[in-house]
Amino acid sequence: MKLFERLAQKAADHPQKLVLPESTEPRTLQAADQIIERGLAHVVLLGHRHEIEAKAEELGLGNIRHAHIHDPEDTEFTEKYAELLAELRKRKGVTIEMARQIVKTDPLYLGCLMIKAGHADCMVAGALSPTANVLRAAFQVLKTKPGIKVVSGAFIMLLPEDCPYGDDNMLVFADCAVVPDPTSEELAQIAIETARTTRNIAGLDPVVAMLSFSTYGSAEHEKVDKVRKAVELVHEQAPELVVDGEMQSDAAIVPAIGSKKAPGSNVAGRANTLIFPNLEVGNIAYKLVQRLAGAGAVGPVLQGLGAPVNDLSRGATVEDIVNTIIVTCNQAIGEKNL
Repeated sequence: MKLFERLAQKAADHPQKLVLPESTEPRTLQAADQIIERGLAHVVLLGHRHEIEAKAEELGLGNIRHAHIHDPEDTEFTEKYAELLAELRKRKGVTIEMARQIVKTDPLYLGCLMIKAGHADCMVAGALSPTANVLRAAFQVLKTKPGIKVVSGAFIMLLPEDCPYGDDNMLVFADCAVVPDPTSEELAQIAIETARTTRNIAGLDPVVAMLSFSTYGSAEHEKVDKVRKAVELVHEQAPELVVDGEMQSDAAIVPAIGSKKAPGSNVAGRANTLIFPNLEVGNIAYKLVQRLAGAGAVGPVLQGLGAPVNDLSRGATVEDIVNTIIVTCNQAIGEKNL
């Protein structure tokens, strides 16, 4: 079964409550209409009912009538979430009056507050909003998971069928989207969260290689030391994970090279999850694999937030939005261990 067929089936089996704050954006509404028709999530739209319904009618989207619509002008609704925001941000000087204004005017914050209050499971936004705005709302309201201090972005690389590497024609790359130069501690957290993505989204048992330009001490440099320290931290913090390094990329995925460069490794030559030493390398790598190998790139899947929130490119197609929603719902399902 193809990746999105499997993820869609899981979403249909365990429908999550999904917030879409950009409720009158045409592509978002079209994606919501498809999600509702396929029974993949319980859709919550934020905004004025008459505007949402008018736009849905204009676009011929009959399924939108089955969405839950929450109007921020509803006094009781606004007050409940304003009180929560004021409490969360009081140390930053946010008063109840300021919180009411934010809840009424910024649906990104409102969506995150619904998740924080336990009234929704996940959110997708960004068709209208810059990435910085989406992440700011998520950071300030949802924060990061307990014990996690860094948010990162993974890509699931869908490889050609004749590609001999990875598992089920997939590899997972991280961090390719968020952290420019992670410390050893941050790199370890990225590896642990990416292993979760490999399991919950790619559907694979994670085999994690911590990449460098050195394999098992073939080179000495402070950048190699950073990766070695990260490997030690992963072993301490998540001893159940299959992880090894430092390791060059060919040693990580090519069995013949792995056995030669890293004999005895339980990762070398069979890794399906590649952790890059910094954002520069990760971003370059995923784009090269995408273009040179003709691979699909699903992501970035944001990792480490207190609840699943994913950001869209403002150039996203309806299909892109539907796929991001499906991935996000599967993150929420994975967090609940369903």
